[in-house]
Amino acid sequence: MFRSLIPVVALLAVAAGGFLVAGEARAGGADVVDVKVLHMKKSGPNIYRFRVTVRHADTGWDHYANSWDVVGPDGTVLGTRVLHHPHENEQPFTRYHDLEVPPGIRTVTVRAGDKVHGFSGQTMEVTLPD
Repeated sequence: MFRSLIPVVALLAVAAGGFLVAGEARAGGADVVDVKVLHMKKSGPNIYRFRVTVRHADTGWDHYANSWDVVGPDGTVLGTRVLHHPHENEQPFTRYHDLEVPPGIRTVTVRAGDKVHGFSGQTMEVTLPD
């Protein structure tokens, strides 16, 4: 009787593993879904406040959106907003970061990363306000 159960148990184990992998794949990369930029002239000529909205299917501490970057046209990371915990029940979520952008840069790209896939989701290019 137990010998006949071995193939069934093996099949169930493979299927369960497939569901776990599929669950991770569903979470996918972290997507930047909105960016607003304010020029903080009173704080300095090149200070900007970035209001970034990110969407990610956070599943807990092992897989969540853990940061977003502001990247210059040449690929240089100008600033990073670290996200310290999952946002399972707050999707999408918005966070702010004040950043000094070097003079002469007019456009930047905002990208979000997660603990499993890194920076693999939707990005947004924005023009800085005057």
